[in-house]
Amino acid sequence: MARRGAFGTLMGSGLVVITVLGGVGGYALGLLTTDAPSAAYAGVAAPLGTEPSTTPDPSATPSESQPPRKVTYDKSPALQPDELNYKTRTFLVRDIFKSRMSLRVPSDWSFTQPDPPKTGRFTDPTGKRWIRVESGFTISRPPEESLKARIAQLSMLPPSQMVQLLSQSVHDKYATLMYTYVPDENQSPEGVVRYVVVRWVADSSGNCAVEMSSTGLPQDKDALVDVLDHATDSVDRQDSPLGS
Repeated sequence: MARRGAFGTLMGSGLVVITVLGGVGGYALGLLTTDAPSAAYAGVAAPLGTEPSTTPDPSATPSESQPPRKVTYDKSPALQPDELNYKTRTFLVRDIFKSRMSLRVPSDWSFTQPDPPKTGRFTDPTGKRWIRVESGFTISRPPEESLKARIAQLSMLPPSQMVQLLSQSVHDKYATLMYTYVPDENQSPEGVVRYVVVRWVADSSGNCAVEMSSTGLPQDKDALVDVLDHATDSVDRQDSPLGS
């Protein structure tokens, strides 16, 4: 089915309203891959193993003596799209701007945010699937550039995370990247494969306004895409200055 993208912009009293309908997105490099919740990040989703302060050094090389990791698969029953009920949820993120975000997500998924609250995350009751939404950043580059930047960053991950790019696509108003990886959890020699879908959506200027990533298990692919579709069809971004 064809998808449509539309943004509305309202300028006045320091408020910018950006409405995203029917696009798929993901913008800043932000939090790329972390799986286990921490006290500070409360389980913020993303695909690069660490928070920005510990982004992998591209010049670093893994130890030759490090034994190969054992890859495992969580054999939980697949999450099915028809099992999901959606409702509109609203939250604030703060980065360059304060953004009021509104979107439809599964009704029984719990909400958490890191400190500072640059993203919002909704996690399913099992803790195995989630959607992360990032906004509040400056709208300055098109979806295709964000996708290329993410691929470059993924290429710098240590081999232990076993990143496998599955697909990428660029359309008029959005770009999408799908891949799997194995999180480094306290340097564990064993890791569970995760499936990630990242989407970048543009506003009327053609530049990204919202990033979303949906993460789960490989067998959850259809449901992860369904969650992301509902979110990106309904997301609304309203910006105001941080001091307002």
